[in-house]
Amino acid sequence: MSDVTVRQLAEVVGIPLDRLLTQLAEAGLSVSGAEDVLTDAEKLKLLSHLRQSHGKEQIEGAEPKKVTLQRRTVSELKQGKVAGSKTATKAVTVEVRKKRTYVKRSELPESSERLAEAEQARLALEAQQHEQEAQEALRAQQREEAAQKQAEEEARKRQEEIERAERLKALEQETAIKVEAPAVASAVPPVAAQPEAKPVEKPIVPPAQRTEPPRPRPPVAPSRPAPVRPGPAAPVSEADARRAKKKAGPAEKGGRREEGREVLELDDLRRGKGKKAKARGPVVMPEQRHGFERPTAPIVYEVQVPEAITVSDLAQRMSVKAGEVIKQLMRNGVMATINQTLDQDTAMLIVEEMGHKAIAQAEDNLEAEIIASMAEEQSAEQLPRAPVVTIMGHVDHGKTSLLDHIRKSKVAAGEAGGITQHIGAYQVKTDHGAVTFLDTPGHAAFTAMRARGAKVTDIVVLVVAADDGVMPQTREAVDHSRAAGVPIVVAVNKIDKPQADPDRVKQELVVLSVVPEEWGGDTQFINVSAKTGEGIDSLLDAILLQAEVLELKSPVAVPANGVVLESKLDKGRGAVADILVQKGVLRKGDFILCGQEFGRIRAMFNENGKPLKEAGPSMPVEILGLSAAPNAGDEFIVVTDERKAREIALHREEKTRTTKLAAQQATKLEDVFSRMGTEESLDLNLVVKADVQGSLEALRTSLVDLSTDKVKVKIVAGGVGGISESDANLAVTSGAIIIGFNVRADTGARKVIEERGVDLHYYSIIYEVIDEVKKSINGMLAPEYKEQIVGIAEVRDVFRSPKFGAVAGCMVTEGFVKRNLPIRVLRENVVIYEGQLESLRRFKDDVGEVKSGMECGIGVKNYNDVRAGDQIEVFEKVLVPR
Repeated sequence: MSDVTVRQLAEVVGIPLDRLLTQLAEAGLSVSGAEDVLTDAEKLKLLSHLRQSHGKEQIEGAEPKKVTLQRRTVSELKQGKVAGSKTATKAVTVEVRKKRTYVKRSELPESSERLAEAEQARLALEAQQHEQEAQEALRAQQREEAAQKQAEEEARKRQEEIERAERLKALEQETAIKVEAPAVASAVPPVAAQPEAKPVEKPIVPPAQRTEPPRPRPPVAPSRPAPVRPGPAAPVSEADARRAKKKAGPAEKGGRREEGREVLELDDLRRGKGKKAKARGPVVMPEQRHGFERPTAPIVYEVQVPEAITVSDLAQRMSVKAGEVIKQLMRNGVMATINQTLDQDTAMLIVEEMGHKAIAQAEDNLEAEIIASMAEEQSAEQLPRAPVVTIMGHVDHGKTSLLDHIRKSKVAAGEAGGITQHIGAYQVKTDHGAVTFLDTPGHAAFTAMRARGAKVTDIVVLVVAADDGVMPQTREAVDHSRAAGVPIVVAVNKIDKPQADPDRVKQELVVLSVVPEEWGGDTQFINVSAKTGEGIDSLLDAILLQAEVLELKSPVAVPANGVVLESKLDKGRGAVADILVQKGVLRKGDFILCGQEFGRIRAMFNENGKPLKEAGPSMPVEILGLSAAPNAGDEFIVVTDERKAREIALHREEKTRTTKLAAQQATKLEDVFSRMGTEESLDLNLVVKADVQGSLEALRTSLVDLSTDKVKVKIVAGGVGGISESDANLAVTSGAIIIGFNVRADTGARKVIEERGVDLHYYSIIYEVIDEVKKSINGMLAPEYKEQIVGIAEVRDVFRSPKFGAVAGCMVTEGFVKRNLPIRVLRENVVIYEGQLESLRRFKDDVGEVKSGMECGIGVKNYNDVRAGDQIEVFEKVLVPR
C-alpha cells in the first residue's frame, strides 16, 4: 500500500467523500479536507474501527486475514440494422461481474500441519546427507590406505629385484674366475702338445627364470707345489659341471632353447656368432623383448551394415584391405570399384563369406544416435529466454507495417506489391528484455509458411483490420495456432480509419471461440494503429505479460539445435540459411547437420548484417557454410562427429530419392489407368526458379493445385537462384515454360532462350503467377500486357547529391534508357528494388532518353542503396493480343 489522499481513497473504495470524512472523524483521525494525505497506519486504524462497528473483533494494528474484491464492468454491443429501419441499430448492454476472495495461507487449517511435515522432511534429508558424507569420507580413507600399501609393495619388489641381480652378477664373476683357473695353469710350455680344455661358460638366463644356486666352495690349495708334467689341462670338477649343466638346461651348438626360442650364449652374442645373431643384427636382451605375438586364429568382427555402404567403408569395418573385398565381389560376379556403393544384401553376403558376422543396421539407428546425444538436455540447467512471437493474419491487414513501426525500419516499402513473400525474423530490444518477431505471409499460397511459423513460436499476434474484419486467412491462422497449442494476442489494426469497427472484429472472433477478456474469455484484444503508432506500447506490454505467464526457459549448456526459417543461394556466398536457435549456444565454426545438408559454419550474421561469433536461444541468425540450401522447416543440430553427420545426411538424401522415385512410378501407373477409355489430357510443363526456398515451395504447391481434368500442371524442375543454361536446355527438351520469380536469366541462358524460342516469364508478385496460369488453363486469356525489357544500364560508380541523394553513374550496355519508364535494380541477377526514375542526366543536362554505349547519371526514386556493379533494367508493358 502507499499514501493516498482522502479523495483518492473515496474513489477507490467507491463511497461518497462526505461519508468517508464522517467515518474518519468517528475513528479518531483528524482530517481537515479532501486533499489531506492518509498513511498506511491511519488506513489500518480506519479499517479496525469499521470492523469493530460491524461487530467483528479486531486487534489494533493487526493485518486483515481475508480480502474480497468485486468488479463490475458494463459494455455495449452494437448489432446490425433493425428490420424495417434504414438507419436505426440495436444496442445490447453486457454486464460482467467478478468476485474474488483472498485468504492468508496461515489461516488455512492445514497450514500448520504442512509446515510440521515440511520441517520433518527437511530434518530427514539433512540426516541422510550427513550419513552420505560420512560414508564418502570412509571410502576415501580406505582408498588412500590401499594406494599406500600398493606403493610399499611395489617398492619392496623393486628392492628384491635389485638385490637378486647383484647376487647373480657376483655369482657369474666367481664362476668365470674358477673356470679360467685351469687355463692359466696350462699356459706353462708343455713337453708335448696336448689338447686344450674348453672352458664351461655360463649361459644367459632371463631374470624371471633365474634361481640362486648354492655358492661353490673355493678350491683348496696343495701343501706343496706339484711338479708340472706334460698331459691334459686340469678339467673342471664333476660337481661344478653337473651344477652348470643342470642350470643351463639342454645345450645346443652356440646356445640353448628356452620355451621354443633360441637364446645365445653371452660370449657368442658379443662375438656375433650364430645364424640368429647375424640375421637379427643388434643384440636384444631378453628383458627388452615386447609381449606381442601374432594371433594363431582369425578374429571375427560384428559388422554393422547400413542400407547402402561403399566398398572402402565396408573394408574398414572388417579391418581388411579394400582389394580383398573387391576380389570377393569379383568371385561372386560383381564388378565394383573402391568408391562404389553396395546395397545391404550384397554387403551382408560379402561379410559372411569373409568370415565375419553381419548385422543389418536399421533405418533409424543413426537417427537414434542423434536423439541419444540430445538426451542430456533433460538434465541441463534451464535458463530464461526471450519469447518468439509470430505475426499472423490476412493479407493487407498491416502485419509487416505493424512490425515495421515496432522495429523502426522500412520493411514494407521494399516488398513487391506491398506483400510479404517469405518469413522474416527480427529481434527487438525493449525495456523489459528482447522479443523475437517472425513475420509470415498472408496470401493463401503461403499456408505451409504460416504453419511452420506457428510451430516454432511461443505467442501468436493475430492482426485483424478493424475496417475489414475476419477473413479466410484469419481463420486459418487461428486453426494453426490452436493446432500448435500457442496462446493468441489479437491486435485490432487500422483503428484510425473512419470506417473502423473494433466491436465487429470481437463479434466475428467470438464465433471462432476467441473470446476477449472483458467478455469473460482469456484472449487479450489490443486496439492499435500501425500508421500513427497508437496502442503499440500496450501491445508490447501484453506480449511481455503473456511471456511471463508462460515462464519460457531453455537449456544453454547443450549442443545447439533449432529450425530453418528460410534458405537461398547467393552467387558470392553459396548456400545461405536463416535459422532460429531454440536450445544451446550456436558458435562460429560449429559443425551442424541440417536435414539433408551438413557443413561447418563459416560466418554468422544477425538480421542487420552484423557479424556474430555466437547466438543463444530465441535468436534468429543467418549462417554460411552448408553443402546446399536446406528445405525451409528442417531441424538442425550441432554434432561433434563429422563423419557420422555426413553419413546421416547421405542416408536421408537416399531415402528421400527412393521415396520420390516410388511416388513417380505410382503416379505414372495411376495416369495409365485414368486415361484408359478417355481422351488424353494435356500437360502444362513449367520450370520454376525463385529467389528463396519458401517462395519456391508456395509456388510449387499453388500451381499444381490449379490442375483440371483436361490440363495437368507439372513442375518439371524447380530451384533457388538465377535461371541457368541447364534450366533453359531442360525447358527446350521438355517443352516447358520458364517462370522466374524475382530472379533473372544469366548470359548463357538468355542465348539459349533467344535461339530456341523458349517461353520465359518474369514475375515479382505471386498473385500474377497464379492468375496467369489459371487464365491459361481455363482458356479465358484476354489481351495482356507483356513486359518488354528495352534497356540495361550498368552502374560504374555512385555519387552523392544534396538534391537527389545517391546518383548512379551508369553506362548503357543494351537498348536505351527512358525517363518515364519503370525500372528494376538487379544485383547478381536478383531483383532487389522496383520503382521509377527520379532523374536522368547527361553531364549537367536533363535528358529524356540515353541510348546504348553512352554514359549517364541515374537517380532512383525512394531508393539510395545502389552499389557499383548493379544493373538498372528499364522495361515497358506492351499490349499483346492473344
